[in-house]
Amino acid sequence: MKRTFFGLLAALFLLSIGMAAQDRDHDRDRDHDRGHDHDRGHDKHEYIPAHGPKHDRGEHHEDHERAEWRDRDGHPYSPHVDRGDRWVGHDRDHDRDVRYYHVDHPWEHGHFRDIGPRHVWVLGGGTRERFWFNGYNFRVSEYDYHYTDNWYWDRDRVVIYNDPDHVGWYLAFNARLGSYVHVSFLGR
Repeated sequence: MKRTFFGLLAALFLLSIGMAAQDRDHDRDRDHDRGHDHDRGHDKHEYIPAHGPKHDRGEHHEDHERAEWRDRDGHPYSPHVDRGDRWVGHDRDHDRDVRYYHVDHPWEHGHFRDIGPRHVWVLGGGTRERFWFNGYNFRVSEYDYHYTDNWYWDRDRVVIYNDPDHVGWYLAFNARLGSYVHVSFLGR
């Protein structure tokens, strides 16, 4: 009787340890911003923009390949978002028929709906050719590959925003780096 009791107690203890280990990363791929200050995000150095870029109606024809993205000291050498929610670089590549962001079949895999600052996602793995979080799959535009050289595909926090100027594309904002790239949704 004592052996059965201690055996049962040991089994329950081991089971509770296993359950606690599984629960540790329970919300790893879920919305991490609930209850957080949206200006700061998860880390005091992170900044989550309150909104995506506005549709740009101007006529910009600057050569995208020679654009100077770094507008101030301390800012990245890539398209980025200032703390005032100014999307640096988005107005330089917006022409609706620009060859870099043309999509033959926009929304081929459906629309991704969980966008904006209330949905901060932790990357779950992959590469720029295909990355994922919480079962959702995306790919980076080939033209933006070089802007992802320092992304951590297994742990960076990203926010997906609509791209108002390029049909079929979203903008993936990396909260750690403060920069963004064009991505397309590949479905679940």
